[in-house]
Amino acid sequence: MSLNAAAVRKPAQPVEPARVPKRRLQPVTSPAVRRKPKLAYALIALGGALAIGAAQIALSLAITQDSFALKDLSSQQRELDLRTHALNEELTGMSSPQVLATGAASLGMVVAGSPSYLRLSDGTVFGSGAGADGISTVDPKGAGAVGNALITAPPAETPATEGGATDTTTQDLPPAITDGLPSPLTH
Repeated sequence: MSLNAAAVRKPAQPVEPARVPKRRLQPVTSPAVRRKPKLAYALIALGGALAIGAAQIALSLAITQDSFALKDLSSQQRELDLRTHALNEELTGMSSPQVLATGAASLGMVVAGSPSYLRLSDGTVFGSGAGADGISTVDPKGAGAVGNALITAPPAETPATEGGATDTTTQDLPPAITDGLPSPLTH
């Protein structure tokens, strides 16, 4: 019997429905009164929008002007770099031993013979004591001279103008590349 007792179930309790709050709806008798927008608020909003627009235009113009100034300065820097490079090459050529020897020969300087030494304690001269003869043993323009590409002919003297000032000639520099590398026209 114990099994039959287990099979007996208690009847289920009825569940009460949850209470739903009542809606308090009322009919609208007249529409709500709308306030008239104040003119001051509209003017402030419009003025703020105009101020922001003007600030954006001013910043845009300032940035554009700065970019043009930067472009001009960059091209000037490029030209100065090219000029510096050309002057450094000229300086290297002018300070070469071949140019110095040629300049010394044109002034009549010759290579001395054997050196002589003077002892100061008693005034004795050691060595041949003879000066150099008029013929130089070094010929910078001779047959054994090696060509130097850095040596250029000295610039011709510039003629003086009526006011006494001289016309300075500028060195021809390669053209500045502004629109990219030059290329041939193709069809």
